[in-house]
Amino acid sequence: MAAMRVFRGIHHPGIAGAAALTIGNFDGVHRGHQAMLALLRNEARHRGVPPCVMTFEPHPRDFFAAQAARAGRSADAPARICTLRDKLAELERCGIEQAVVLRFDDRFAAQSPQAFIDDMLVRGLGARYVLVGDDFRFGARRAGDYAMLDAAGVARGFDVARMQSYEVHGLRVSSSAVREALAGGDMQRAAALLGRSYCVSGHVLHGAKLGRTLGFATLNLRFAHPRPAAMGIFVARVHGLAGKALPGVASLGRRPTVDASGRMLLEVHCLEWPAQLGSDGAYGRLVQVELLHKLHDERNYPTLDALRAGIAQDVRDALRWHAAAAA
Repeated sequence: MAAMRVFRGIHHPGIAGAAALTIGNFDGVHRGHQAMLALLRNEARHRGVPPCVMTFEPHPRDFFAAQAARAGRSADAPARICTLRDKLAELERCGIEQAVVLRFDDRFAAQSPQAFIDDMLVRGLGARYVLVGDDFRFGARRAGDYAMLDAAGVARGFDVARMQSYEVHGLRVSSSAVREALAGGDMQRAAALLGRSYCVSGHVLHGAKLGRTLGFATLNLRFAHPRPAAMGIFVARVHGLAGKALPGVASLGRRPTVDASGRMLLEVHCLEWPAQLGSDGAYGRLVQVELLHKLHDERNYPTLDALRAGIAQDVRDALRWHAAAAA
């Protein structure tokens, strides 16, 4: 299968002239999203056009929360399940051939529903088929709804379909449900909703090397959002450094003991280390980190010695968990 093509905006000559399209944030690309994408692929195949996803960055609720803050009002933005990188990787794994990432800004938010249909769907992407969720709204002040989209499809020559909620064991699968599971540290429930273990990927970055000083060298990955849905200390597994997955223990959060900046970081200490990499061989590598089991929330240790002792205990707990899982 050819690699998925990713476009920032719709004004690119490489965008397909016709497409089967679905629209949404797709945070987490959970099992409900996966069912929708499978249906989209099937409809695209029948029409001989590529399956295409239109998604947004930032999340529209991030935009409106920032807008409210500027006006002195409060508004909640959702915690982020996955980075844009991970979202696009999952869309590709689901067989999507073209992803269009639109910047959600003042101009986009002010667009009328009719302009969205005319400029984005018809002229921009040549939509032949549009699949949306059961709660889909669009355009300024969310004025556009399914009935309006369906009527436009009849008038402009594209099919419109709506997919109802997807359930697993009687539970509605949604990004909100995934966020709730991750916030509660229920990694097993999150995996059931996602259809896979919860993962974060990124390039290994240089850090302050404090982990080496403490005796626990770490891989540092940036989480490009101030509010990840999962935070704390986790049993982990690392892919991308050797021919096998490496057991580890990970911290996803703000590192309150050693960093006052509030920057979000994923730090992973591998419990096994491939000798061929040496001490610096991981830098720049793209790795994927599975967060398998939550040990506890972040802790603000009073001293570096206390931090060292806390990490040592986390390592022992992670080793026990991996041993039990392998038994």
